[in-house]
Amino acid sequence: MSSLTRSTLAAAPALPPTTTTVVTALSSATTTSHLKQVHAQILRANLCWPPNSLLLKLVLASCVHSPSLDYALSVFTRIPDPEPRLSNKLLREVSRRGHPEKTLRVYAKMRREGSAVDRFSFPAVLKAASKAEALEEGKEIHGLASKMGFDSDPFVQTGLVRMYAACGRIVDARLVFDKMSQRDVVAWSIMIDGYSQSGLFDNVFNLYEEMRNSGVEADEMIVSTILSACGRAGNLIYGKAIHDFIVENNLDVDSRLQSALVAMYASCGSMDVAQELFNKMPSKNLVVSTAMISGYSKLGQLKHARLIFDQMVEKDLVSWSAMIAGYAESDWPQEALRLFNEMQTLKMRPDQITMLSVISACAHLGALDKAKWIHIYADRNGFGGALPVGNALIDMYAKCGSLERAREVFEKMRRKNVISWTSMINACAMHGDAVNALGLFNRMKDENVEPNGVTFVGVLYACSHAGLVDEGRKFFASMINEYNISPKHVHYGCMVDLFGRANLLREALEVIEAMPVAPNVVVWGSLMAACRVYGESELGEFAAKRLLELEPDHDGAHVVLSNIYAKERRWEDVRNVRKLMKDSSIIKERGFSRIELNNEVHEFLMGDRDHKQADRIYENLDKVVSDLRLVGYAPNTSSVLVDLEEEEKKEVVLWHSEKLALSYGLISERKDSCIRIVKNLRICEDCHTFMKLSSKVYGKEIVVRDRTRFHHFKDGICSCNDYW
Repeated sequence: MSSLTRSTLAAAPALPPTTTTVVTALSSATTTSHLKQVHAQILRANLCWPPNSLLLKLVLASCVHSPSLDYALSVFTRIPDPEPRLSNKLLREVSRRGHPEKTLRVYAKMRREGSAVDRFSFPAVLKAASKAEALEEGKEIHGLASKMGFDSDPFVQTGLVRMYAACGRIVDARLVFDKMSQRDVVAWSIMIDGYSQSGLFDNVFNLYEEMRNSGVEADEMIVSTILSACGRAGNLIYGKAIHDFIVENNLDVDSRLQSALVAMYASCGSMDVAQELFNKMPSKNLVVSTAMISGYSKLGQLKHARLIFDQMVEKDLVSWSAMIAGYAESDWPQEALRLFNEMQTLKMRPDQITMLSVISACAHLGALDKAKWIHIYADRNGFGGALPVGNALIDMYAKCGSLERAREVFEKMRRKNVISWTSMINACAMHGDAVNALGLFNRMKDENVEPNGVTFVGVLYACSHAGLVDEGRKFFASMINEYNISPKHVHYGCMVDLFGRANLLREALEVIEAMPVAPNVVVWGSLMAACRVYGESELGEFAAKRLLELEPDHDGAHVVLSNIYAKERRWEDVRNVRKLMKDSSIIKERGFSRIELNNEVHEFLMGDRDHKQADRIYENLDKVVSDLRLVGYAPNTSSVLVDLEEEEKKEVVLWHSEKLALSYGLISERKDSCIRIVKNLRICEDCHTFMKLSSKVYGKEIVVRDRTRFHHFKDGICSCNDYW
């Protein structure tokens, strides 16, 4: 407002402001303070004719100069009967400024006071309802538009399609879309994006083909949406076809479309093409770099993912979370936690997705002290009450060897869903506590929580590891007959495992023969493992060969075959298997064990000499062996299935990674504390005996997590009752 105008408005009462001077003042106002001065003059001079026109002009001027729009809306609410033309301008302005709730408030006032609404009112209000995901308000707007005969207006129809799609009512959106007599590229784009956001990717592709057949040409926005759907659906063939369409039609490949192409190829695992396109991009934005990180991480190529991550000039929470998740989901849990700590030093606050990845990494690592710290961090930062976080904490504590803490989290949860109950049942099952696992299942039924297929996996697993054959049969029948859950491969695998562990190999084979679907690697693997335990060489060889037909590079099956031949001293066959593995570059998974001491995780391989205290560890191991011999220990070399002399075999078995971890734990642990060890493979018979005797001789509880379950050793007894 100029100084001349301000002085005019502030002049003596003898010269009252006129409509002309007020309009001039409004047009030259630059701040909310100036507008309030004008407002005061309007009220004092009672310049309200023509009806409210000056106040409406004031409202619209306020929209331009008031960042919060609160002043404009407060003036608007005091105008008794605003005309539609100016009200619609306000609706559009508020909507354009990204205030959907305020837009709906303006509309509500218009409706409440009986103000006239015309067809130009609806697009802005429907857009606001979409942004706010206000379904009830959107349905009311739809009803009014129909009543007034505007529901056939293409702009109103487009707004309705957007609103229903944004509110997750994709079927309703399609009903409106199908009634449209005129569909421009915007309407097609909204409908296609609605299907994509709902995860209905087949509908996305079908609608895109329908659009092309109708003669509407896709723009860059639609093509980007289709590429995103291809990536999320893992549909590389369709994605390549879209890429060809872009090239053939000379579409303008801007940064958005470049990013969509890279993300599609990365999501589909075609990293060579993704990397080639990525390298050609003049500038790499956060979205495309994060897509590359996720793509490499899914393939386990963490070094490539980390290289891109480290090259990013700016990193947001999504990129940090993607890299942490990559480490957490691979066998790099320590790196995931290190990266999380680095993120903390940068004062970047994690979100729930990040926390779930960190909790998963901690569970994979099996380090209880770190698990406790993560739990405290989650609670202090407001994540503890979230249902997914609570479920993840149950799993984390169970995998870190503390069933009691898992149970504490479970019992304190204010709300539990089927995942909560299933997680706790699985926790008990993996710790060999079948009684409580089955008790939880009964409690779950009493509280009217419907079990799902995953729940029954946990229940059957509990029965299998406790030798509860009859109970397992009943639960399997109940799953089918009572809950109408069709068994999947994993359920049949549990039943084969149940019978196999109980040495009921004929019944295990009958389960496989009766399966309505072809057995997979898990099913044959369960039978193969049981045959190995009970020395059923012929059936074990049969199972291993069936498994290798499905997965020729399966290292475990080759090793089992080799071990079967070695037990029968068929050394030529052993050499043939090992030669095949070498020629095919099939490498046996290396066994390792981890132990957490003083908030640091130490990892050992068999015969490992890399630890800084290696000499002391082996010296102590010799002492432990001597102490155990006094109570009857003798190395069991049956698990060493290579052509070695007996003394060499004894040396090999004594250097197993879990024994080295235990030796280090006995050196370093405080008295009367629990030693916790995590092993990536199944614990062998000799190490199992070694741990039992060590717990008795040294008066310590020893908890070992192997590939399939937990073993709690105390006073010379294992929680598995030697049934594992």
